[in-house]
Amino acid sequence: MPNQFPRCVLVPLPDNQVSFTVEGVERLRWHAGTNAPRPFFYPLLGPSGQPLTRIGHPGAPNHDHHRSIWFAHNKVLGIDFWGDTSPARIRQLEWLAYHDGNEEAVMGVKLGWFDGHDPKPLMTQEVIAALRPGEHGETLLEVQTTLTPVAEMLELEKTNFGLLAVRMARNLSAHFGGGQITDSEGRIGEPAIFGNRAAWVDYSGPILPDVMEGITFFDHPENPDHPTHWHVREDGWMGASLCFSGPRIVTKAAPLQLRYLLHAHRGGSDLERSQRVLDAFTKRRAFTVAKAKVKHETWTVARGS
Repeated sequence: MPNQFPRCVLVPLPDNQVSFTVEGVERLRWHAGTNAPRPFFYPLLGPSGQPLTRIGHPGAPNHDHHRSIWFAHNKVLGIDFWGDTSPARIRQLEWLAYHDGNEEAVMGVKLGWFDGHDPKPLMTQEVIAALRPGEHGETLLEVQTTLTPVAEMLELEKTNFGLLAVRMARNLSAHFGGGQITDSEGRIGEPAIFGNRAAWVDYSGPILPDVMEGITFFDHPENPDHPTHWHVREDGWMGASLCFSGPRIVTKAAPLQLRYLLHAHRGGSDLERSQRVLDAFTKRRAFTVAKAKVKHETWTVARGS
């Protein structure tokens, strides 16, 4: 019999929103309504209860496409899925599964990438998001995504922009606040990190007076070309740059699967802590989505054996 009162619970809300809660308190929210060109997560709360991400650039209104935590790509068959001026849109087609539990809450959804002209998508995107509570009120958000073209193949062109990006809260940015960017190689700041490979990048700073928090963004060792290149900016954002060094062909026969982890943590960057988190992330199995064999469910999401 399922646990009637699991610790980690997903709460579906109007306008295709989903609240990720731990012991009844929201820590993360998914937005997939049609009022934005693509789905996104907001907020991701730190241990203090403050949002560690934000919507939009603090000083540039032409960056409103920076929606907290989001998927996008600048050039898909030459089509801009990154900015808001393009007619291209990413839409949620259906939710697949919501699983509550004591260890984690897991959401599975299917998205479609539309060029703005053809009613059929260029490709579909399966997103599995698992939220786990960490120590001292910290939160770990594991994101697994699989891209499958509708045609036999599709090219993701060379670009700095895409596939998963994070816009930090104003106070955490190096330029607008008191934040600092570091990476797994011990490098500090945008000039040292931008375009370089690293297993993870951390953005931390003062979220409240005398309170330091941040987000560490991990690239899974099984991802293509791990460790990935990073696109980071002192104005407060970081992204795992999938096609930084060149284009990538995705085929229908061999969909592209990627795994990332965001750790919303106390204090500043900590090399030893991040290595422990990466080691644990590396050992976790990828998720699988399958047709359900139990009554009252259509799909199930589970970690592979």
